[in-house]
Amino acid sequence: MPRFASIDVGSNASRLRIVEALGPDDVREIKSLRIPVRLGHGVFLTGKLDHSSVEKCVEAMRRFADEMEDAEVERYRAVVTASAREASNSRELLARVRREAGITLDSIDGSEEARLVRLAVTRSVNLKGKRALLMDLGGGSLELTDIDRTQPLFSTSVEIGTVRLLEAFLTPGKPVKGDQEKLLLEYLERMLGPVMPHLARKRYGLVVGTGGNFDAIAQLAPGALPKTIDVRRARNLLTKLVHMNPQKRAALYGLRSDRADVIVPALYVLMQMATTVRAKTVVAPGVGLKEGILFELIDKHFSVWDYRTEDDAAAGAAVQLGRRYHFDEAHAAQVTRLATTLFDRLQVLHKLNRQDRHLLRIAALLHDIGDFIHFASHHKHSQYIIEHSEIMGLSSVQRVMVGCIARYHRRAIPTAEHTSYKRLDPVQRTRVRKLAAILRLADAFDREHLRKVRDFDVRVLKDKVVLRVRGAGDIALELWTVARKANLFEAAFRRRLEIEVVSNGAKAKSRTKSKAKSKARSKPKSKLKRKRAAKKATRSRKK
Repeated sequence: MPRFASIDVGSNASRLRIVEALGPDDVREIKSLRIPVRLGHGVFLTGKLDHSSVEKCVEAMRRFADEMEDAEVERYRAVVTASAREASNSRELLARVRREAGITLDSIDGSEEARLVRLAVTRSVNLKGKRALLMDLGGGSLELTDIDRTQPLFSTSVEIGTVRLLEAFLTPGKPVKGDQEKLLLEYLERMLGPVMPHLARKRYGLVVGTGGNFDAIAQLAPGALPKTIDVRRARNLLTKLVHMNPQKRAALYGLRSDRADVIVPALYVLMQMATTVRAKTVVAPGVGLKEGILFELIDKHFSVWDYRTEDDAAAGAAVQLGRRYHFDEAHAAQVTRLATTLFDRLQVLHKLNRQDRHLLRIAALLHDIGDFIHFASHHKHSQYIIEHSEIMGLSSVQRVMVGCIARYHRRAIPTAEHTSYKRLDPVQRTRVRKLAAILRLADAFDREHLRKVRDFDVRVLKDKVVLRVRGAGDIALELWTVARKANLFEAAFRRRLEIEVVSNGAKAKSRTKSKAKSKARSKPKSKLKRKRAAKKATRSRKK
């Protein structure tokens, strides 16, 4: 049976889990190992990974590598979360782990962390027919996901974590003082302030907490049902623990030393969240990031992974982001439809894959989102918003690619002088150029935002690509725009672009090369200009 492994390098500890699978629903655990390496020590205050912590982490990865080799693991994924995301020397850690342990460590952002945790929870907890709030609390961050019937509606990562709170506001090894508690609570209110109104308006049928601290709290303040936390009991527990030092907490409650200090900040977060959403019980299913990784690895191995659902979830997150910036949703939907249609019909030419189609889809949805800031340079603002927003299902590199694709839907074509494009490797740049070329055409075919173009027939020839366009009404402005924006397409695919228009049974040809462009130099009049011209002609005749 194939064996799989997941590695979660967190801010408070590193975890390995190895399983073997006969099928997606027939899985047996082989090994589970936790090594208390506090990688987040100091990083949230200094911005750098502590040298001693890096050494311990590399040593832990060597041990994990040995365990995976002994277990004959076939596929694995290793991720590091908030501690490495924020560290200026994180590349040093990733390079050393790869060089000395042979493990490729992937630094993931909050949205990817939330996606994997959501996957683990939806496989372990019955969420059907329920509105649920997922809270994944780690050492450096808190990921919040609003779910309606297993579909994510909203997700965000907040800089609230147990190690972060411990080192910023509390004294390690000591009880909590009154002024420390006040500062910590003020920080929680400030950091949660932007999301509190959204959360407070909802009525959640289920509140789920994941992470080692929630699992520990469920044992110390259990609810009526297994694997649940009674919020009232948890509040009473916090009242007792704040007056103890970590050593006394460990002795009285059987806690590990690396849990006894961070469980108090975790309880403060729990109380703040429970109060906000009026929760009396929190489910602690005992699953998290490493289980989500395993579910995905196994499903993909056995070819049962639901790519469409995951892609649709990311597209839904993109639409929610677009609505936040009041984008033209009808135009975005039309350009997305045209872009994906062109992608599908041009498969023999571009030779890109399903993941590339997904990136094009997200870029098409968000290509005009920068209008919210300024129309003239909206393509650049779109790029900035995309790169700096967390879109569930997209990694940080994928966000850079999507941002570039969206940016190049108009004006300048990709060049190595552009900062984000320069950050991509040669293969990624080629993919961006091809996808941006397709997006430019799709956007041009909806120039007036009136959804005139209905469909395409495509012929890919040795020296040219012929697009037979079916539409409704006058699409002269669209053709003029296509002629102006076809340069990237022709450069990326090394073929001339030729358009054949079929409208109301009549067929006309348009070519984007020099002759066609010379005919199209005078921009056709828009509907408004044509009406004004007609009125002017009428007044002249009357005179």
